[in-house]
Amino acid sequence: MNHQLRIYLDTSVPNFLFADDSPEKKEITIDFFENFINKGKYKAYISSLVIAEIENTPEPSKRDQLINSIRKYPIEIISLNEYEEIEKLAQQYIDSSVIPLKKIMDALHVAVCTIYGINILVSWNFKHLANINQEYKIKSVNYQNKYFNELRIITPMEMVDYGNEDI
Repeated sequence: MNHQLRIYLDTSVPNFLFADDSPEKKEITIDFFENFINKGKYKAYISSLVIAEIENTPEPSKRDQLINSIRKYPIEIISLNEYEEIEKLAQQYIDSSVIPLKKIMDALHVAVCTIYGINILVSWNFKHLANINQEYKIKSVNYQNKYFNELRIITPMEMVDYGNEDI
């Protein structure tokens, strides 16, 4: 049985497609998009929150590059019909000191994944998202709020699975 993982890309991931100041992460991100997302290894999603963050990019040429990258790849945009529930859960992450208030967008991305049953949140944000300690704290808040789906939060580097291309 070919079970396709459902992954959500936070805004940091497409940003690293153009991160000339971080060549290793840029190379991994390009590889991830070209050989895994583009080839349908994963069912990739973003939300209107990612689009809003991209639209707030101050430099017009970079903003255009980011928008074009979202259009170029088979990435589905989740329609946020449960926005009130998303905001409430995101606030729980903040109230529980799992994610700082100034990182509300990170909390919203996690809440989207939790509420929509996404398997994996992919992020280059190690400090507030992609680390095992944060993952466990988020899981604890989710359990307290009766969300029991398993959510992993990992980097694109962890998503490139060359030994198991036929998952």
